Parts: sequence; structure tokens; C-alpha cells
Amino acid sequence: MAGKSSNSSLLLHVESGSVRLNLKLTPKAKRTTVIGLAHDADGSAFLKASVTALPENGKANVALIKLLSKEWKIAKSQITIIRGRANPRKTIEITGEIDKVRPLINQWLEKLPL
Repeated sequence: MAGKSSNSSLLLHVESGSVRLNLKLTPKAKRTTVIGLAHDADGSAFLKASVTALPENGKANVALIKLLSKEWKIAKSQITIIRGRANPRKTIEITGEIDKVRPLINQWLEKLPL
């Protein structure tokens, strides 16, 4: 379990009063879900998710924000895709009461499969 804790802490970055994380989204999937944590060749961590929505007119991005909002129990307005809107690799920014949101997301991340 110690590995999961360190992976989740490597995934979240606090910048400019917000929390950011990297994510890879698979659109047109069989189901909308968070798959788990993964690592790039350089060892950097990212979250993997899939949505059933098509990657056209921002539909997959909207579905992703809805999924994360539900998973993290925060308002959709607190979640923004700040990089990668038209790319499977994205950077997500979470705003709001960071001192409350970050520990909740960390706990949620620790429960995900590697």
C-alpha cells in the first residue's frame, strides 16, 4: 500500500492555488470509468480514464469532467482541462478549497488500481 500513497502524491501538483494532475482519456469506450494509475517511460504518473462519448465538439471532455466531478464529489465548475482539449493526454486543474479538496482526492487515488 505504501507504493499507492507515493504514486498518488506524485500525481497531484499544487500550482497557483489549484491542484493539477495529468490524465489520459480514452473516448468511445465501452463504459465511462476511471481505470487507474499508470506511469510514463520516464516514471511520471498519470490517471487513466475512459468515456463512452465521442471525441467531437468537446463531448468526451464534458463527459470526463462529469465523471471526475461525481467521483470526487465536487462541483463540475471546479474542474477545468487546462491542457490537451483535443488530445488524449490532458492536464486537469481543480480549484476551490484546495486544503479540503486535495486530501479527499489523495484518499480516492490511493484506492485505485495501479
